[in-house]
Amino acid sequence: MLYALFDLLKPYDLPGAGLFSYLTFRAALAILLSLTISLAFGGRLIKLLRKLQVGETVRDLGLEGQLSKAGTPTMGGLIILAAIIIPVLLVANLGNIYIQLLLLTTVWMGAIGFADDYIKVFRKNKQGLRGIFKVIGQVTLGLVVGAVLAFHPDVTMKEELPATALEELYGEVGGGKPKFGTAEQHLKTTIPFIKDSTFDYADLVFWTDAQAEWAWLLFIPIVIFIITAVSNGANLTDGLDGLAGGTSAIIAFTLAVLAYVSGSVVFASYLDIMYIPMSGEMIVFAAAFLGAAIGFLWYNTYPAQVFMGDTGSLSIGAIIAVFALAIRKELLIPILAGIFLVENLSVVLQVAYFKYTKKKYGEGRRIFLMSPLHHHYQKKGLHESKIVTRFWISGIFLAIFTLITLKLR
Repeated sequence: MLYALFDLLKPYDLPGAGLFSYLTFRAALAILLSLTISLAFGGRLIKLLRKLQVGETVRDLGLEGQLSKAGTPTMGGLIILAAIIIPVLLVANLGNIYIQLLLLTTVWMGAIGFADDYIKVFRKNKQGLRGIFKVIGQVTLGLVVGAVLAFHPDVTMKEELPATALEELYGEVGGGKPKFGTAEQHLKTTIPFIKDSTFDYADLVFWTDAQAEWAWLLFIPIVIFIITAVSNGANLTDGLDGLAGGTSAIIAFTLAVLAYVSGSVVFASYLDIMYIPMSGEMIVFAAAFLGAAIGFLWYNTYPAQVFMGDTGSLSIGAIIAVFALAIRKELLIPILAGIFLVENLSVVLQVAYFKYTKKKYGEGRRIFLMSPLHHHYQKKGLHESKIVTRFWISGIFLAIFTLITLKLR
């Protein structure tokens, strides 16, 4: 909204109107607004949730300090949603297809998570929203995101630039604008660690001669899988005070850097990566996401005053997945969102091994003392603050390693 307003005022040379043309300024403004909203709105929401007796119901799993969390307000993900959506609506270019896609993801998955929390808290149904409806919601979002990335005319990319020298990138052609050739619409993604190499989803459709035309048949199911996996991984990670919020903040910062280099013709050329026109605008969204995650930690670090619930965890996982897909860095998700992946795998392995051993030996056995993985360390006697801090450190390591892959090619 403010972006559109200042864009209209730019021809009148009003002082400060030109600032909104700079991504870095709007990103800084987004993170400041996001922090302000989460800190100001968070305390009021917690008081309201307590008044409405929107408290967490805790099962006794024999974990230290677990029962003391009973009654702590949940649905705090509303803080995160408000702190993301409001700054983005104010300072981002709402005509940008990537911003529209990320806003849709935030609202859509936030609504599904809210419905789940509402049923748990107000309907007193511990199961929450039936799993089938969650899956339908995730699949529907995946279909929309996959279709937009596959067919929308504004979703384009350029693999190779004609030259890397700045004097050629900024030549006289086009009135001094970067001459990077014509962007193309195709379904390709960056392969980490391998120089001058991309993966074309069309190669998966090997049974037809018109591979490029039918690549979406496998691309969209892959998008659905990634969104579902990452959102569920974030949901499973949200089991200790500050764990999901802190991990998400680290990932948000990394995604902002990746969007910046992918949306800049100069940096894309220097790093020899895919240049994605218009993707730089996502830095504003990533900044708001980062501010929302950090602001939420003000109330969510140990001992937590509020839990994000599925309202927050499902939406932040989906945001990360869609963001990575949009900048064609989905193959880096296992590294960047490694904490979510490990938490997810710990549950899958635990359940699968338990069923296998029960069938084979008549008694189920476990790999971990408890899953997800953070509960395993709780069972070993580690305090949850220590577990969360060590997971954050691991997340920082993975984030740095993700950024290093830009040069390890």
